[in-house]
Amino acid sequence: MMRESWSIVQMVNAERIVVLGWGRAILAQLAHPLVAAGVAEHSSFACDTWSALRRFRATVDAMRALTFGPPQAARAAAARIIRTHARVQGRLREPSGRFPAGTRYSAHDPALLAWVHTTTVEAMIAAYERFVRVLTPEERDRYCQEASAMEFWLGRPSGYLPRSWGEIEEKITRARQDGTLVVTPLTRQLADSVLSPPHPWWLAPSVRFWRWLTIGLLPDWLRAAYDLTWSARDDERFERCLGAIRWIWSRLPAIVRTWPEARSAQSGALPPEGMTRVGVPR
Repeated sequence: MMRESWSIVQMVNAERIVVLGWGRAILAQLAHPLVAAGVAEHSSFACDTWSALRRFRATVDAMRALTFGPPQAARAAAARIIRTHARVQGRLREPSGRFPAGTRYSAHDPALLAWVHTTTVEAMIAAYERFVRVLTPEERDRYCQEASAMEFWLGRPSGYLPRSWGEIEEKITRARQDGTLVVTPLTRQLADSVLSPPHPWWLAPSVRFWRWLTIGLLPDWLRAAYDLTWSARDDERFERCLGAIRWIWSRLPAIVRTWPEARSAQSGALPPEGMTRVGVPR
């Protein structure tokens, strides 16, 4: 059981199972044409099985270091993210939604960083609530507030990341309504690589389950944007599956449920006040 003095970010991120929500976050991020262009031209995750696994492992390691690691580990993880972002820049080759061809993109763009952060936080909370327990409105707001500490680690001025669940929802709704988000053929191609990553034949059952679980975790609007089929029967099966996962997960020992760094941090010193950390999938 987590210590009451733990931050809400540490409590949520400690659960290994919340990484299953990252598919939801990535599909929401790819719906932004500038994010999709950056991923298509500067990421190798869709190349083969090992590239996908290396990228996933690097992202998990960064999250663990930023959330639970000592300051030097968090600084090193943040530095790696900043170096990676520095390489991700270019121009749209074709018009996408309201963005004309030639529009510049950069992973250092505050608006794009805020979109990636927003969708990541939203997906982490959604996954925790589906697999572990429902958070109170106050806990949701605290998670958003604490997660905004990424401004410090990425060297950004205070105030550009959302600090409440209401701001998260408002930002996503505004992006949907103002034409920012559009699912293009490129986006669908990248999404296919997320839902069905390259894999050897013996991993096919796991990949099919990952695809089905990720589609089930998507909000209705995102599922519709990608034209992903989801029936009422799928919904019933999905809810039964979630119920089974929650029941099993709640009975597993901490050594299985939580990251090693989380267990070490739980028994050791907590980060200084105001220095709570949260990782961001790249």
